[in-house]
Amino acid sequence: MTEVQSALGRIQPNRKITGISAILLPFKRNGEIDWDGFREHVIRTANAGLSPAVNMDTGYGNLIDEATRVMVLRETQSVLGGIDFVAGAFVGDQPDSAFNRERYAESMQQIQGFGGTPVVFQSYGLTRQSDEGILESYKSLSAECDRFIGFELGKMFAPFGEVYSLELYRDLIQIKQCIGAKHSSLSRELEWQRLEIRDQVRPEFKVFTGNDLAIDMVIYGSDYLLGLSTFAPDYFALRDSYWEKGDAKFFQLNDVLQYLGCFSFRDPVPAYKHNAAMFLKLRNQIASNSTHSESLSRPESDIDVLEKIINQLRAFE
Repeated sequence: MTEVQSALGRIQPNRKITGISAILLPFKRNGEIDWDGFREHVIRTANAGLSPAVNMDTGYGNLIDEATRVMVLRETQSVLGGIDFVAGAFVGDQPDSAFNRERYAESMQQIQGFGGTPVVFQSYGLTRQSDEGILESYKSLSAECDRFIGFELGKMFAPFGEVYSLELYRDLIQIKQCIGAKHSSLSRELEWQRLEIRDQVRPEFKVFTGNDLAIDMVIYGSDYLLGLSTFAPDYFALRDSYWEKGDAKFFQLNDVLQYLGCFSFRDPVPAYKHNAAMFLKLRNQIASNSTHSESLSRPESDIDVLEKIINQLRAFE
């Protein structure tokens, strides 16, 4: 059986999809964080039925300082009032750094203290180890929490990223506290392989697709933790409901959302955050399309394309 034949056999109609949506951290024109816009975006995402994910790449997790990370956690906890959310546990280091267990543990404990579930970002110190060392590092961190989400990140997104071997992946998903893992290789084949391992080893484990260029991976059994869904959590939730109900409009809406993804996640990929700000501003959901001062930007001409996509989406209302 070919990989394609196997994948087609995996399609799971009427499945309830678990969606986690990364939250864009909006900025004002003067460079200050738009906290009102942030709070409203978190609430809007939760009300749509998706779990908010803060301090991720979409929230400039690698660019903001510690005080801002803590403020993001505090504001998220405050507006959600006990509703589940996830947050990135990010450890910035250098190519020659050793695995910094202490800093990871501090970040994970901090996230849990605010009521969130940690997403363990990769780092040079973590991924530059042997498979055995990486596995032992995750097992050590599992003692610091009730549950966490793992993260595989392709090097096209970050130089410290690593897509693990299938043997290591099989071992990692058997760590009890690891309830799922985001997979960001942009490869359908690699994700299909992980779904197969998941079904064999631990069916309740969540494979969260991070493939913004193949958001239909959910029909094969993946769930998602996406940056793209920050543009329109309401339309992603609607798309998911179509799939659960067996409504063919799933494919029509998915096509529009995928066009948005292909346009916004073109090279240079990190500039998608500026497209997200443009999109939310066009929808009158934030006050400005400004971004973090160190983040890459898009040309103003993108606004015309994004406006046309918004008009296509309105047809589903």
